Amino acid sequence: MRKLRARSLSVSEATMVLRGHQQGESRLDAAEVDEAIDDFCRRGYLDDAILAGHLVTSGVERKGQGRVALARALAQRGIPRDVIDAALDGLPDDDLERALAYARTKMPSLARLDQETAKRRLSGQLARRGYSGGVVSAVVRTVMGEQHSGRPTGVRFE
Repeated sequence: MRKLRARSLSVSEATMVLRGHQQGESRLDAAEVDEAIDDFCRRGYLDDAILAGHLVTSGVERKGQGRVALARALAQRGIPRDVIDAALDGLPDDDLERALAYARTKMPSLARLDQETAKRRLSGQLARRGYSGGVVSAVVRTVMGEQHSGRPTGVRFE
């Protein structure tokens, strides 16, 4: 219960916590762990679908993550694949718009760099946020076109 007060846990995480929990001198056996997990699920303390929904919302709104990063974060928390897919299906298909908005905020800090370095860094930042390769390349192409339109690109020697 103390772990649940600190943060929400998935069923998998709660099971691992209980398996490691010692009661006096002995560890809880598998039947006791299963009984406790069933009781927590019945009472609504554990619900992977609700947790996945919260994590997806948080990842999109606060962190600006893409589907790949969201799926990876949910899987690391031990949430089953079918629950992950259901949570991600509820997302609007706006990865491109979110990635564009993020990239446009990053471009001023990359303006001092040459075009190739800026592309590489922006691509890396977007990829780490979990956007697919197609989205990354489209966004980089769009934003770099906006940034460098009318300006010479690359190194100039005079």
